Amino acid sequence: MKLFKEEVLEINLLKEQREDGKKDYFLKGIIMMAEIVNKNNRRYPLPTLLAEVNRYNEEYVAKNRALGELGHPDKPTINLDRASHRFVDIHQEGNNFIGKALIMDTPMGIIVKNLMDAGTQLGMSSRAMGSLKPDDKGIMVVQPDLHLSTAGDIVADPSAPNAFVEGVMEGVEWILEAGSWTQKFVDDAQRSINHAASSVDRTRLEETAMKVWHKFLQNLK
Repeated sequence: MKLFKEEVLEINLLKEQREDGKKDYFLKGIIMMAEIVNKNNRRYPLPTLLAEVNRYNEEYVAKNRALGELGHPDKPTINLDRASHRFVDIHQEGNNFIGKALIMDTPMGIIVKNLMDAGTQLGMSSRAMGSLKPDDKGIMVVQPDLHLSTAGDIVADPSAPNAFVEGVMEGVEWILEAGSWTQKFVDDAQRSINHAASSVDRTRLEETAMKVWHKFLQNLK
């Protein structure tokens, strides 16, 4: 499965007064859209997105586990030391899904609150695992194996590092083993080396081995 992200185009920053006089900080907006072709040339069928949002709501939102990070992670797992917010509500409105996230009093959450107090415009970027299949028009259709890693991470500029992050995320296959996501290099590396070894060109074999080694090192970071 591939790991990919989607930019959330419009997010609202909210502060709500509590009974004790303190304020809760929230981010709220459209976090996922179905049946449109987005700028990444991907389309999420409504039944696929609805089924996954229902699962995410049941397994994560309802159990207070729907966390997101501050920054642009390139892995499908949540780093608890970078968690900044928790989704308290995700609901459907037509083909759109509206999310509301509470900013927590974690170290990263406090940074987000300070940024909000300073008037900083923040964005959000969803992270998901899944397979893509082109339709007859070349549009990449998200398949029913869609699996949300998080409904959204907080970012300063969702679109600026888009090409870099997409390249990192979509250049690696991930598999689910023993309940956790693992990068899948070994099989691909073995196939590349075996293919090169079948050639009588020794230089080609050495070059392939070096490429595999560099790719391995890059994915350890």
